[in-house]
Amino acid sequence: MAAENSENSVCDDDQETKRHEPVHGRDEITHFNGHEEDEARGTWRHAAFHVATTIATPAAYAPLPFAVASLGWPLGVCSLVGGTVATWYSSLLIASLWRWDGKKHTTYRHLARSIYGSWGYWAIAFFQQVASLGNNIAIQIAAGSSLKAVYKYYHPNGTLTLQHFIIFFGAFELFLSQLPNIHSLRWINALCTLSTISFAATTIGVTIHNGRTVDRKSISYSLQGSSSAKLFKAFNALGAIAFSFGDAMLPEIQSTVRQPVRKNMYKGVSAAYTVIVLSYWQLAFCGYWAFGSEVEPYIVASLTTPRWTTVMANLFAVIQISGCYQIYCRPTYAYFEGRILSKEPNRRFVNVRRLFYTSIYMGLVTLVASAMPFFGDFVSICGAIGFTPLDFVFPVLAHIKAGRIPSNVKFRFPVLLLNIAIAIWFSIVAVLGCIGAVRFIILDINTYRFFHNM
Repeated sequence: MAAENSENSVCDDDQETKRHEPVHGRDEITHFNGHEEDEARGTWRHAAFHVATTIATPAAYAPLPFAVASLGWPLGVCSLVGGTVATWYSSLLIASLWRWDGKKHTTYRHLARSIYGSWGYWAIAFFQQVASLGNNIAIQIAAGSSLKAVYKYYHPNGTLTLQHFIIFFGAFELFLSQLPNIHSLRWINALCTLSTISFAATTIGVTIHNGRTVDRKSISYSLQGSSSAKLFKAFNALGAIAFSFGDAMLPEIQSTVRQPVRKNMYKGVSAAYTVIVLSYWQLAFCGYWAFGSEVEPYIVASLTTPRWTTVMANLFAVIQISGCYQIYCRPTYAYFEGRILSKEPNRRFVNVRRLFYTSIYMGLVTLVASAMPFFGDFVSICGAIGFTPLDFVFPVLAHIKAGRIPSNVKFRFPVLLLNIAIAIWFSIVAVLGCIGAVRFIILDINTYRFFHNM
């Protein structure tokens, strides 16, 4: 592993706990995680639950068949496999930077500040907020769509709209938002991880069944539309793939893990990515095989028979993304709680204020999701602007800046070349994905009215 090959690698985790911790942002960090590092109780399994819940959501991998269809078989397969390997590698790099300078950095923002200074802190804060807000808007649209599909199964002539179910889901998330920290979500996220596996298994099985029942000669795999339309769809697909591997919370998750921290985090990340590979690749390739170029942006919408299995898949989706939503709320909550704790020592008033600002956050996200329920567009723009810098570009550049490149000449140049190549390529992907996503948002706004019942 890259961290272990470095001449500047830090001491073992057991020794690192004795080091002095930084004072900047201490109140924010401590309250956000609910405990100091020495009191962290999470195992590598808990880390795997958190990472899998954060990344492998139905909102993330349900659009993958559509992304592959927008790129075609060769480029789609290469993009998906390349994205998997690159983010796995980048996640291990972030985990290796735990106490890279002898101090603990329990949020992504403070890790960036320790390496790049104040501009790194604010850059990561910006990208993290874009990723968090965009992800939660997309999740709320997906949850509302799934709940509406279940409702229509039992009440075909029901009058409730998509917006009603988006609001219902938002109210439930406001309730979960009163839990104090990420560690308090561990058993919820264990259930979410099981739901991830169940959603993938159900959806893959029904997809294969649907694919075998249709006339295979009627399925087309050719790219649809004009040359410009194909190009913008390809750009949009790159953003969707970047979104599907989004995890802007690794240092926050790592701060909940007990000793030895790095070793447990390596195991947790690898276990989570095992789940990701088994679910992502199969669903993406089976979905494109079954429905070809006509596959829907949200794969569940393409499934037809048996209908009860579609209900199951939608319910698993809602359960899973309820936990993912909470993890992505936490950086925003941490910022406001840090400000409150510095001014208001009375815990009773802190809880009242917490309810106040979580209500504002949930209200804003619910309003945007209800007004512009364009799921695929938010997935792409969030992946391009938010997750690509956080999950692909920053980890490899931070690894170089922190001096963690192996000193052995045999490994030094290949690792340096790999890191630079990942940073350059995914910077290009971010720009292209943003262009494609913005174009489709403009087209959707011209096609649909606000608060459209999709």
